[in-house]
Amino acid sequence: MIFAKENGRKTIGAPDRLFGVSQKAKERINQIGKVNVINSTIGVLLDDDGKLTVLNSVSSCIKQLSPEDYAAYAPILGTPEYTEAVKKAVFLDYKPEAFLQACYTPGGTGAIRNAISAYTCPGDKILTSDWHWSPYRIIAQEIGRDIETYKLFDDKDRFNAAEFEKSLSSLLDKQQQALVIVNTPAHNPTGYTFTDEDWDNLIQAIKKQSGKKVVLLVDIAYLDFAGEAEEYRKFLKKLEHPPVNMLPLIAFSASKGYTMYGMRTGALICMAPDQDTAKEFKDVMSVECRGSWSNGNRAAMTVISKIMNDEKLFDDVVAERNIHMETLKRRGSIFMEQAARAGLRVCPYDSGFFVTVPCENAEEVSLKLQEKNLFAITLGPGIRVSVASNTEKECKKMPALIKAAIDSCSR
Repeated sequence: MIFAKENGRKTIGAPDRLFGVSQKAKERINQIGKVNVINSTIGVLLDDDGKLTVLNSVSSCIKQLSPEDYAAYAPILGTPEYTEAVKKAVFLDYKPEAFLQACYTPGGTGAIRNAISAYTCPGDKILTSDWHWSPYRIIAQEIGRDIETYKLFDDKDRFNAAEFEKSLSSLLDKQQQALVIVNTPAHNPTGYTFTDEDWDNLIQAIKKQSGKKVVLLVDIAYLDFAGEAEEYRKFLKKLEHPPVNMLPLIAFSASKGYTMYGMRTGALICMAPDQDTAKEFKDVMSVECRGSWSNGNRAAMTVISKIMNDEKLFDDVVAERNIHMETLKRRGSIFMEQAARAGLRVCPYDSGFFVTVPCENAEEVSLKLQEKNLFAITLGPGIRVSVASNTEKECKKMPALIKAAIDSCSR
């Protein structure tokens, strides 16, 4: 280091794992042509021509913004119209029995950052599953916290409730309060969705920690591409009337469901059990937001507000999104069918952008796949495949290639 301080960071100057492999894929495409390369590193939904899928109904709304809609400062917590609109976006016609408060954040990332900063202390550990979105750790470490994990799946590929309970209990032996991050539905990177039984087991485990407070942050980044809207929101009822030691938070993102990746639009929503806890959330978030990004993206807030307050426009967004969701479903189904045919073990997949293939020597397998012009991301002991960015033809081809690479590296 020259002037900057390392402060425990272990990867300063190192290439980003995701973008490093993605760059290799682009270089290979330049060498031998796009049709000869499978780039499965991209975490966005692409059409069959490899172009970013953008909802035309959302784009049209963006193009109609007035200068005041995008040039003026927004209030620190977000415009009142926006903070109400995101509640509608998350809960739709179902209004939970809770004292709801919300604040604007730059994407789901900002929501996770605010939750960690506000509900943990420096030096604390945040609990999440072993398979998780890797920036969780980066976000935590940048503000003096860290991540601790539990094994997500048991030997029957179900939610490992026993491991969760054991890990939570162990963490709360060291801390008076814990923040738990659960990414569902359509979990990144596995595509797993918590069942009703999973939720019951998780909440029961929290309830057992009487005398210790648990903040449960549910990262719903992929909610609107998980499946039928009401079906995949049923779990929200489980968060009503929580145990007295549990506070539910929701990390909302407009990146996927509204294809507004670059506009950095999200929110942190508090499902408070009482007015005092709701007021505390609002007061603390006012400071958190001011001390990080200050004012948010007013244009993005206006777009979401217009969509959620115009029934026809919202219906247009949903109808258009559903068309693309069917494409995503077909790709995921084809990959899973071919994985079964090839004898390739994968993590349990329900829906979403990604499928994960467990393998002990993931780095070696990844390099072997690159020799076959297939580029995917390694995540610990596994390979993450992006069915969102690959065509049906590519999804059909990939499982056999991955199985062959794993077998080759196991010899």
